[in-house]
Amino acid sequence: MGNVVRSGMLLLAIFCLSFSCVDSVRAEGIEVTTAKLEASDDGYRVLVGFAFELGSDVRAAINEGIPVSFIAEVEINRPRWYWFDEKTIRSTQTIKIQYDLWRRQYTAAVNGGLKQNFTTLDEVINLVKQPRRWLVAEKNGLSAGANYNVAVRLKLDSSQLSKPMLFTSLSNSGWRLSSDWKRFTFKVEEK
Repeated sequence: MGNVVRSGMLLLAIFCLSFSCVDSVRAEGIEVTTAKLEASDDGYRVLVGFAFELGSDVRAAINEGIPVSFIAEVEINRPRWYWFDEKTIRSTQTIKIQYDLWRRQYTAAVNGGLKQNFTTLDEVINLVKQPRRWLVAEKNGLSAGANYNVAVRLKLDSSQLSKPMLFTSLSNSGWRLSSDWKRFTFKVEEK
């Protein structure tokens, strides 16, 4: 009888593990859906959009009050035919989300600024998927008439997790959310 119980427990564990693995595999990819650099009065702003689904482990951790950070990154460089590309600009925007267990609401802070309140996790994740345009270069930061290579990506920043959660995230692929670099060219208008 003991072997039957152990066999049943083993089958149940394999069954549960297989469903968690399917969920984790689905959650790994982030797709960059929009990537543009736009000139504005105060400089150059990046417009990005992302598509992804959170795995159940990440959702559960957020709902237990564990803060999770996403980092959107932008790199801009000017290609040169005679030497390595000129690295000109690297900019990041961090969105930290957390569930406040006492007030029963989600909060999000962009680059450590003021927190915004949300009623559902999906609302706060939409802020991550469609972050506000942010200034990546001053007006004179890019040369008029020059072509630039621009790359953008989004990743879940596991380095901001507590040590026990960091250990869990290393062993669970659902916590390794990241997009590939989306690359495009941008030509600065002549003045």
